[in-house]
Amino acid sequence: MKDTKDIFQVYQTGELTVVGFGGREILDQIDLSACRAEILGLVDKHKCQTLAFDLSGVKLIPSGMLGLLASLRKMNIQVHLYNPSQDIAEVLQITRLADVMPIHYIDVETKGETA
Repeated sequence: MKDTKDIFQVYQTGELTVVGFGGREILDQIDLSACRAEILGLVDKHKCQTLAFDLSGVKLIPSGMLGLLASLRKMNIQVHLYNPSQDIAEVLQITRLADVMPIHYIDVETKGETA
């Protein structure tokens, strides 16, 4: 089993918790059960109400990861997605997951939100 530190990085904790995948292009080697356990631990420990995922550099997300993100909504945790690739954003639109998980684009160099 991979160490969860190899799966994602925690950028900020609290009511708003921000995690990212270190710019990894493909998330196909992720142990979803370990990832879920780590995320749920973060949510519980920090009383997280909003979980933001930085998808910068990620080009492919397995369907199981999308299911994991969607399942967080059932726990009354708001999920926001930042900087998804065009392909990932398209999948989110087609599956209507973008309706329940808002997509945001942030210019990392200026740290400002773009349209």
